[in-house]
Parts: sequence; structure tokens; C-alpha cells
Amino acid sequence: MTEPALGRAPAPPSPGCPPPHPAPRRPRLALPPGSCDAHLHVLGPAEVFPYAAQRTFTPVDAPKEQVTALHAHLGLSRAVVVQSSCNGFDHSALLDALAAGQGRTRGVALIGDTTTRTDVEALHRAGVRGFRLNFLPHLRTTPTRSEIDSVLERVDGLGWAAELHVTGDEVAEYASLIRGLPGRVVIDHMARVDLRAGTDGPAVRALRALLETGDVWVKVSGVDRISLQGPPYADSVALAASLVAQAPERVVWGTDYPHVNIGGEAPDDGLLVDLLADIAPDPVLLRRLLVDNPADLFDFPARSVASDR
Repeated sequence: MTEPALGRAPAPPSPGCPPPHPAPRRPRLALPPGSCDAHLHVLGPAEVFPYAAQRTFTPVDAPKEQVTALHAHLGLSRAVVVQSSCNGFDHSALLDALAAGQGRTRGVALIGDTTTRTDVEALHRAGVRGFRLNFLPHLRTTPTRSEIDSVLERVDGLGWAAELHVTGDEVAEYASLIRGLPGRVVIDHMARVDLRAGTDGPAVRALRALLETGDVWVKVSGVDRISLQGPPYADSVALAASLVAQAPERVVWGTDYPHVNIGGEAPDDGLLVDLLADIAPDPVLLRRLLVDNPADLFDFPARSVASDR
């Protein structure tokens, strides 16, 4: 565990990193037992888990206890914690959350140049089941093909999913790369497509074509990020629903808590849960999206599905 940064005043949060919604509503939608938040970040507290010196933004702290309380409020009992770029390649906060989760939490790591195969195997034993590649310029420089191949070599044989964070038309630009990656590939936040191009624009068409390959999954999260209309995000919810209908066995969902690098105020996480009634309107679809698919993709122990109530 990283030692506290004693005597240092915490850095103020960056623009675009508002605090989470102060009082998310209790969802009206009852979620199936074992439901999973498949995309969230655990951040800080900075006094215990300092953010990376080379970070491009400073978030508001969102420690594991805060996340646990939110999930109890929303009716979620499993989680996938995605390593944030503000934590760099120090996975201390992630490992702490995985240990506290006792089998109900999985992780997605960031693999750097100095991350060894031994490090990767330790992350796997702790519950990491994926690695993330960030293609957004505000997070880091775009990974080169040689860097991606180096990561693939170090995670080879572990069954980890590759999670890609792209935006706009990049999902079309990187379609060949995505098709060539081994194993399962997960596109975060519906590729953050620009809905100004409509649901038949090149990015959405590329996303749908990738989903048809059978090896590509999509997180139907981030409706608040890509909506042009604001809450209740009818335009992006319609896109999410169409992706669930297209490939119900290869979609997962997450809150994206605590919503870093956004415009405006953080969304109401209770509303995001209630919107699942439109995204997956059939109980079978809802269970696939929240329970069965995350268990498959992130290798949750079978006992967790039965015991999470």
C-alpha cells in the first residue's frame, strides 16, 4: 500500500471533475440479484493513495467505502473497478478495493512499460481480468502498435479482455486494429460516438460491424456523456437499447462513477439505473446485461451470483 502523503495539501480537482451527485435517487427499477456495475473508478483518498505525479487531471476522491454505499443504495452487488489514468500504473487503490470486495469485485488494469509479467500475474491473482488501452489525447498519448503488442505479450494466457477507450470517429479509424486483437475486446462507453452524425453515422456503423464479429463487446455506459439532449438522455438511451437488442450476449453496463472528465454536473446515478428499463426492457435482457454477461466476461466466481442478494 502507498504511504500517506503527510503534510501535503491535496490538489484541487480539475475542471470537468465535479463531485458526484449529492443525493442520487433510489431507483424505482428492481435489479436482479447479483447485478454488476461493470465500469467504475475507485479514487483515493489521496492522503492514502496519492494520484500519479504525471496525471493529466485531478479528480474528487471517490474511495471504496463511498462506492460500496452507492451500490447498496442502487441495488448493485458486484463491481468492476477500472484503473483510472490519474492513478497511473500504481494499482494500490485498485488492489485495496479488490481485497475488500471478497470475490464480488473484479479489476481492469493499466499496463505500463515497467509492469512485468510477475506484476501482471499478481494482479490476476488479486482479481484483475482486463487491461485498458486509452486512445483519448487528454489521458495520454495514443499507444503505438509495438506498445500494444508488448502488453499483449505480458498478459498472454490469462484470458484478460482488452478494453478500448476511444471517442468520436476513432472506433472506425481503429476498426482493423480492434479486429486483429486476440481474445475478447470491450469498447467502453459505446465508443463515445458523436450523435451529431446520427445513429447511421460512420462511427455507429463501425461499432455495429465490430459487434457483429462475435469477439467484440460493448459497454452501454456513459449515456450522459454522449447525449445531445441532457437528462433523461433519450437519444443515447435509444442507441444503448439498439446495441443490447443487436448483441444481447455481448453487452455490459456500468455507472461510470464518479464521472470524471465530463461537462457540467455529475449525473444522478439513480436515474442511470432507472434508464435500464429502457435500455434492456425485457427481464431476460436485463439479467443478461447485469448478471450473466459480466460473470462471463470478468470471470466472477459462480458462488457470487447465487450469494449476492
